[in-house]
Amino acid sequence: MRRIAMSVAVSTMVLPLAGCGVLNAAGDDASASPTMGDQVTVGLLLPEKANTRYDKFDYPIIKSKVAELTHKKGKVEYANADADAGQQAEQMQRMIDEKVNVILLDAVDAHAIAPTVKKAKDAGIPVIAYDRLAEGPIQAYISFDNELVGEVQGRSLLERLGSGAGLSDKIVMMNGSPTDPNAKQFKEGALSELNGKVTIAESFDTKEWKPENAEANMTEAIGRIGKDNIAAVYAANDGMAGGVIKALKNAGVTNLPPITGQDAELDAVQRILAGQQYMSVYKSYPDEAEAAAQMAVAKVQGKDIQFDALTQDRIDSPTDKQIPAKLVQVTALTKSKIKDTVVEDGIYTVDQICTAPYKSACAAVGLR
Repeated sequence: MRRIAMSVAVSTMVLPLAGCGVLNAAGDDASASPTMGDQVTVGLLLPEKANTRYDKFDYPIIKSKVAELTHKKGKVEYANADADAGQQAEQMQRMIDEKVNVILLDAVDAHAIAPTVKKAKDAGIPVIAYDRLAEGPIQAYISFDNELVGEVQGRSLLERLGSGAGLSDKIVMMNGSPTDPNAKQFKEGALSELNGKVTIAESFDTKEWKPENAEANMTEAIGRIGKDNIAAVYAANDGMAGGVIKALKNAGVTNLPPITGQDAELDAVQRILAGQQYMSVYKSYPDEAEAAAQMAVAKVQGKDIQFDALTQDRIDSPTDKQIPAKLVQVTALTKSKIKDTVVEDGIYTVDQICTAPYKSACAAVGLR
């Protein structure tokens, strides 16, 4: 599904153009769409609350950026579906009925939402797929390079297992929700690194990404494989990594195997410091969210030069080909990378990370 037309480094270089006059340059572009002023209403539909990033980072960053780009005259109408695809369809229909100008959609179920995406198009409302690639006639897509996320996770596990890793090493794969197309790409990326090098002893597609479902799946895997026969666990995100760790501890495992994650949640960063979770994947939510806000505003204001500059990648969905896209880079987050990623980018402060139980672990990696 991934077709990268230009490097991420090139596409991210265009972000400052909004501050150099391009955002107001539609009149210089012969192909520019009809424009509207700063009274922009962006509909933002986010998928769930189990992952804390959506309410903590994505929504406030997008809201702030839309206000900045519209001289505080634009607004964001926000709804979170709490992992309920039917509820998200209702939320989106409500935004269509309220005639928002553009919709940023992070789909609970990428396939099920397609008819509502079509309704938005018929109503003249462009839909930009955010973070997850929704089906239907979307205008653009912005996310992280999801196959690369899986590759980074799989590669990190192999590096942690060392040069002696082989087919005798049994791996459990705790993949994401089967309704999320990102989960499929994460899994494909991870398997491209793991296949033929270790044995995938058990693999689960975890309903709704819920940690409690991952915990139940892991308990099942432990029963079949044996608690002492698991060399590593591929967990697609941090919430599920937490569920995996609970299941292992409940089974009496004291020397935890290396476990991956994704999203750099605060609990996961602290688990990494404590040696309970090996790594996470850090994705710069500010970069993704700010670029999404720029895309949405540029689209409805007819700033085609700005919009095209922001979407120089291309990607295919099951229903559409060559969708304009922006794919943002990711970083493997291990103990040694905490300071240079989540702290440097202002996601968490040292005080937030280094609470009393983690003071010594923080000192060991230079977090003071």
